[in-house]
Amino acid sequence: MNQDLKKTLWAAADKLRSSMDAAEYKHIVLGLIFLKYISDAFDERRDELEAAFADEAHDLHLPDAADNVEALEERDYYTMANVFWVPAAARWEAIRANAKQADIGTRIDQALDAIEADNPRLKGILDKRFGRAQLEPGKLGELIDLISTIGFTSSEGHHAKDLLGEVYEYFLGQFASAEGKKGGQFYTPASVVKVLVEVLAPHKGKVYDPCCGSGGMFVQSEKFIESHGGKFGDISIYGQEANPTTWRLVAMNLAIRGMDFNLGKEPADTFHRDQHPDLRADYVLANPPFNISDWGGDRLLDDKRWTHGTPPAGNANYAWLQHILHHLGPRGTAGIVLANGSMSSNQNNEGAIRKAMVEGDVVEVMVALPPQLFFNTQIPACLWFLAKDKSKGGRDRRGEMLFIDARKLGRMETRVNRVFDDDDVDRIAGTVHRWRGDGEADTGEAYADVPGFCRTVKLAEISEHGHVLTPGRYVGAEEANDDDEAFNDKMERLTAQLAEQMAKGAELDAVIRDRLGVMGYGV
Repeated sequence: MNQDLKKTLWAAADKLRSSMDAAEYKHIVLGLIFLKYISDAFDERRDELEAAFADEAHDLHLPDAADNVEALEERDYYTMANVFWVPAAARWEAIRANAKQADIGTRIDQALDAIEADNPRLKGILDKRFGRAQLEPGKLGELIDLISTIGFTSSEGHHAKDLLGEVYEYFLGQFASAEGKKGGQFYTPASVVKVLVEVLAPHKGKVYDPCCGSGGMFVQSEKFIESHGGKFGDISIYGQEANPTTWRLVAMNLAIRGMDFNLGKEPADTFHRDQHPDLRADYVLANPPFNISDWGGDRLLDDKRWTHGTPPAGNANYAWLQHILHHLGPRGTAGIVLANGSMSSNQNNEGAIRKAMVEGDVVEVMVALPPQLFFNTQIPACLWFLAKDKSKGGRDRRGEMLFIDARKLGRMETRVNRVFDDDDVDRIAGTVHRWRGDGEADTGEAYADVPGFCRTVKLAEISEHGHVLTPGRYVGAEEANDDDEAFNDKMERLTAQLAEQMAKGAELDAVIRDRLGVMGYGV
């Protein structure tokens, strides 16, 4: 799907939104996109079956035309190809045919009920709010006509699922931008997710996200596996989400891609109603809400997850880190997005917890991110990578950490938002893989410190810095590109040059004052 069409769709959808809050409207739009996709995927499979039934050389050939028509309505022919069975009343042509009816909202809710009845993994998950949506008369019909212009059929080498992913990601991003803080709380920019996934490289095993939002971490993991020649069935997905509507959204996002998943029995608070208490994951990816103060920590003072210290009741950052460590398997690795303050705060036991984590050798890599990557916040962010066993891979990195200062990477995609290009992602992930010696890097180059960008540091040096984990403190200054002048020498030369220029400026100021005095101006 080209960018112009996506922008046109968003502009039209946003115009139709009228007075409805974006947080509400998001579920209306994405719910219709979900219906359109599963109907298009159903039609695509139907066309394949029709051709197969008519082809005498095909295993599914049916010589009787009447049998052909009847077989096209057999559910098993669709589910065997991992395609949703869509009841007749829920197919897009039926919805569009009734788009201008006054009861279209109720009809859509009934269609979603029918889909749930035929697809048990979606039972109780689809968001049936169309009948009570506060849209102006006729607006829902207009929106259905608009969604009808999206064609989720195979074209230009893409499958319906891939085109759906593009539209979902684009709309989620646009909604996050429109909603500000409220929307961005569960939307992680795709390029940041890609950094996490490329560094963790989840080929096989259990993948967990304790605050999974719309499921971007899982979707990007699928893309990673497919790009490396694997099958998505090689990993198992575990997630948890507290917001009921977002919990439904992530289930839809995963279901339409044919993924098997375990999101727990219900939407629930990760700290107080852990849906996967016995899980020990191979990979954890998470973007928890930054600095939340109302997480109920005062009710969890003696929780078994706090092995490195009790996190403060006024900030959940170190509760997230320790919850994630608790759920890591013995050779598991984790990537977490947190506010920059987590790297240096010494308030309310946070410094002591960070010290215990560093000395416990569970912090593997720290990455400082550039500003303006997120839709919802200007708070500077960083990436924590944790590991239970830093000796795995080609090099034993126990007693060491890698620091990466990526603040100069990325480009401004819009006036207010920055993105990482693939080269930026490759530079960060390749540096980590070369440092680990795990064979994931594209080139056979050995790891080397790069002044101003990355450096491997012994835990003893980190202790000397009070266990502050800000990369800029360790990576040093970037080497000059135009000469071989050492940083200290250059600093001394520039300081002397500045002093000389300031002295000349003072002399010039005195001359000007003298001239003004001669001319009779008081100075």
